[in-house]
Amino acid sequence: MQTVFTPIALSSASEPPRADFNSSADMAMQVSEAAGLAMDVLGLPFDIARAQYARAVQIGLIERSMLASREFSRTVGAWEQLTLGPWARHV
Repeated sequence: MQTVFTPIALSSASEPPRADFNSSADMAMQVSEAAGLAMDVLGLPFDIARAQYARAVQIGLIERSMLASREFSRTVGAWEQLTLGPWARHV
């Protein structure tokens, strides 16, 4: 015996979920969380560059130097500010 799958009738499909906000404070909180998540995602390439620099120092490819580390951090931070503008994270 063969089973036949049929699509669900449109009339029986449930309605799409709706965002229910009880107050403007709830909506502001949701927008703030979404903006923070977007900033984290956009900043991911810069975090990867920082992690790669740190790993290169750990394995000895780059000399251990607090001054060099500071300069690298400032340079990456400047690139982040330049490329992301208002979406850049502020430390």
